Amino acid sequence: MPRDKSRVFTSVVTRWESEYAMMSVALQDAFTFRARGQLVCARQQAGVSSELLARIARMLTSACDALLRAGQHIANIPHVEPLRTEFFRGDTGQSAASWNGILHHVLFAERSRFFHKLRILATTVEHIESEFHDAASDIAEGITTEPQDTWTLLDSLHYDFNTCLRESEVVLKSLLQALPSERLEHLAAELEKPPVFKPRPLRLRPRPRPYRIPA
Repeated sequence: MPRDKSRVFTSVVTRWESEYAMMSVALQDAFTFRARGQLVCARQQAGVSSELLARIARMLTSACDALLRAGQHIANIPHVEPLRTEFFRGDTGQSAASWNGILHHVLFAERSRFFHKLRILATTVEHIESEFHDAASDIAEGITTEPQDTWTLLDSLHYDFNTCLRESEVVLKSLLQALPSERLEHLAAELEKPPVFKPRPLRLRPRPRPYRIPA
């Protein structure tokens, strides 16, 4: 890849990796506190990890939007492989990969395959982040009725989000390689632009509050 394109790729991916690393550390701290029996700290860190995941999720979905727009200016759209179900643990990721795989073999044009994969990636990131948010909210508030299952779900969603991140990096690199040089500066500006992010409270919707059970 030419030096100018490589510079853009490295800059974007470094920012993604930094945000993801902070989120992963927060989540690992939550699991560590729980293993030590420090449940209050564990719940707090679960909430922190949810807020950090929301940030990186918004960065990825914004990037997917930018790549979709950039793809409109590419004559020879890059080849993409479909998402693979074995790279995901949870139902959301596996269902998305299965659907992407089916359409990949129905849509014969590389352009359609490329755009479909990007849309699937963005939607999957949003769904995984939403599920993570709900589970972390239950833990942070101490209202989960199945603590072990909820913590296991966080771990699974974290794994699947990592898969989406890696897939996004691959798509970004392939698009940069095919992008006309005169479009590089515009795409770089879009990718560097901070996404609009509005922090939300941990609770998305009101739920009946069962008896508190140790998390």
